[in-house]
Amino acid sequence: MIKEISDSGNGSGGGPANGSASGSASGSASGSASGSASRKRSLVLIGLMGSGKTTVGRRLAKRLGIKFIDSDREIEKAADCSVADIFDLHGEAAFRDAEERVIKRLLDGPRHVLATGGGAFMSEATRDVISERATSIWLRADIETLLNRVGRGARRPLLQKGEPREVLIGQMSVRDPIYKSADVTVDSGSGSTDEVVEAIVTKLETSDAHK
Repeated sequence: MIKEISDSGNGSGGGPANGSASGSASGSASGSASGSASRKRSLVLIGLMGSGKTTVGRRLAKRLGIKFIDSDREIEKAADCSVADIFDLHGEAAFRDAEERVIKRLLDGPRHVLATGGGAFMSEATRDVISERATSIWLRADIETLLNRVGRGARRPLLQKGEPREVLIGQMSVRDPIYKSADVTVDSGSGSTDEVVEAIVTKLETSDAHK
């Protein structure tokens, strides 16, 4: 069995990096643009592996003056083992159960940017929690971009099931129709990280889901 993951967690993931989340946002050097885009709901990045959730998430959090959290890293802390070990020892179903509980716990905490695993949004229960408590942002990328970013996929358990291109194409066919229900969609396959972040901020400023 995976080490018990309490819904209350250990407090490591929910708090802001420097003082309160609102205080960090108001003190951000990003100015009025990020202030207008920065509201009370957390921002949850979804998308396939290689879409840039971690890289863009860190930059977006810095842009808005709030904390960045990676759900996979929080799952590893709570379970006291790596994602790869969870898959190997307990299977994907056990990982998804842990993932659902950790994301729920994180979204109960202060406002932040949350990067999720590629399969997290496939859970209806997780989608419902995200819809209630956050704004979902799909980082969409083409297959060539994804392949260039994931490389051989040595640290990605699902890429061990076959040839990376075929695995990713299969995931796109199943997951993209669900990802399309996200509140905001931004293409992450072209342009710099800063350009992707600015595209997100611009869309958030006009998104009803983020108000």
